Amino acid sequence: MNVFLWVLAGLLAALFLAAGTPKLLQSKEKVIEATGTWAVDYPPVAIKAIGLLEILGGVGLVLPSAVDIAPGLVPVAATGLGIVMAGAVVVHGRRGEGRSVVVNVLLLALAAVVAWGRFGPYAF
Repeated sequence: MNVFLWVLAGLLAALFLAAGTPKLLQSKEKVIEATGTWAVDYPPVAIKAIGLLEILGGVGLVLPSAVDIAPGLVPVAATGLGIVMAGAVVVHGRRGEGRSVVVNVLLLALAAVVAWGRFGPYAF
């Protein structure tokens, strides 16, 4: 199970780094083109904040345990990403973007598995 949690955390980290980097570095218009119209309703600073949270969460899923400095931050990062995904589910649900809701629910569930495993029976 430990290997499974490492693989899952690594996969989630890669996904969140890939999703967060454009939100942080690109203009609002490019984010709208790339990810859909949800960003129309938000100011650029909010989009950049979401991107930063996704990047920090992605790094937090792997780096603390990989360097053995504060590995207890891994489940905290997973929980934080779960909260971000819960917000994304609400936003996309209100906009009627069913496919995005499904993807965000899946990411929420995977983050919850990492949080459960690292807070609970497979803590570092």
